Amino acid sequence: MKMNFLRKMRSEAPYIAVIGAAIVISGCKNQGQQVGMEAPSYVVATLTPETSELQRTYSATIRGKQDVEIRPNVSGFITKLYVDEGARVKKGQVLFEIDPVPYEAAVKVAEANENVARTGVETARLTAENKRELHKRNIIGDFDLQTAENALAQAEAQLAQAEAQLVNARNNLSYTQVKSPSDGVIGQLPFRLGSLVSPTMTVPMTTVSDISEMYVYFSMNEKQLLELIRNDSTGNDMLASMPEVRLQLIDGTMYEYPGRIETISGVIDQATGTVSMRATFPNNEKLLRSGGTGNVVIPYHLTETLVVPQNATYEIQNKTFVYVLDSGNVVKSTQISIYPLNDGTDYIVTDGLNAGDRVVVEGVATLKNGMTIKPEEK
Repeated sequence: MKMNFLRKMRSEAPYIAVIGAAIVISGCKNQGQQVGMEAPSYVVATLTPETSELQRTYSATIRGKQDVEIRPNVSGFITKLYVDEGARVKKGQVLFEIDPVPYEAAVKVAEANENVARTGVETARLTAENKRELHKRNIIGDFDLQTAENALAQAEAQLAQAEAQLVNARNNLSYTQVKSPSDGVIGQLPFRLGSLVSPTMTVPMTTVSDISEMYVYFSMNEKQLLELIRNDSTGNDMLASMPEVRLQLIDGTMYEYPGRIETISGVIDQATGTVSMRATFPNNEKLLRSGGTGNVVIPYHLTETLVVPQNATYEIQNKTFVYVLDSGNVVKSTQISIYPLNDGTDYIVTDGLNAGDRVVVEGVATLKNGMTIKPEEK
């Protein structure tokens, strides 16, 4: 059987050789096709410096330019109410009237006392003049003259006291008409007709808000303040060089008129690490009301920036990378640093890339470092 097997192998050897050669030729052909395969295409973008506009929002509270609490200077019952909540008033306009009857009576008493004191002064003056004449004739002595002079001085002092009491009484009577100290809008009215009010009560009769301009208060942390100052301030006049800000109302709409940052607290709150700031907005249509809320929107204007789409990046261990194309169309994974603000679509690159670099902007999930691609300019 061994001889038969050997004879069979000899007889089939030419066929085995032919098959083996065919396999080798086929393998070489396939390898040649793989080597000559065209590189995959990817969209790339060449980076050029550009100007970027970003914005950041801060929760804010709205206050009138001047919110004045109206409190009575005298005690009594409210007998007249001249305004209602939300009414617009002028400076000096009467808002309330407190029962004036007891104060009118006090004025009459003070006037009577003042008349009595004035009469007393006239009597004392006549007496003193008479004593002086008698003293010149040596009819009376120094004691009588000095007594008359003292009586005149006492009467004049009593007159001055009566006049002061009259002024006080008249002032108290005028206080029964509670007037607005400024132009503005009336707030809540917790006291109505018949209510007893006094200067010692803790709740004000109402509040008059001057809303010709509105103060909008907000806070930012120290890092955000430094970013704002570095980007938009010359250092010579920090507030004047800051950008105009916008106000987003509670319903999500943007207020028509821009405002300006006018004050920045000089002290950082150690408890919160924030700085209090105030922006002023015009209120020509009286749309804004004291006590409202919203968001202050601050723009950040950046020049000569390099921008890459967010979908052109990937992250590894909280580090951001992009694929940069070299002159041979080979991609290289490159770490970049990005600006803390973004518009939700693009990143502003602060380090890691240069103008003129070509970056793959689509399909980065399928790329590998060192891979050769066919670039398609975006």
